Amino acid sequence: MGKCVYCNLDLVPNQNVVLSNEECLFLQLDVSKIKGGLLEGAGVIVPKKHRETVFDLTQKEWEATYSLLQEVKKHLDEEYGPQGYNLGWNCGEVGGQHIFHAHFHVIPRYKDESLAGKGIRYMFKSKENTRKFLK
Repeated sequence: MGKCVYCNLDLVPNQNVVLSNEECLFLQLDVSKIKGGLLEGAGVIVPKKHRETVFDLTQKEWEATYSLLQEVKKHLDEEYGPQGYNLGWNCGEVGGQHIFHAHFHVIPRYKDESLAGKGIRYMFKSKENTRKFLK
């Protein structure tokens, strides 16, 4: 866990703890504070204890994640005023997980984005994502 950026927050100096509770933290990078930026307001909720994926969370951590998510939404609504949200977990390398400490993405969405109205399934339904079957 010595190189885990969520277990050792000082490894990423531009990563900020915005909100927290007994079991988890809401983190944002400095880039998420840029008005009109691609990830304006975005952040992650992470358990304080190292858990590789969401499937490893305890029930207490699940409940704490839910509770913190409600606080995060209130904060983001007040601070950034988004018109929608995308929420999600990436699990495993093939699932897009690059940091192997569970983290729940909270991504505010805005009506003036070029992809406004496109949800998380949008990329999965594209022709570029057609599976290649083994012969």
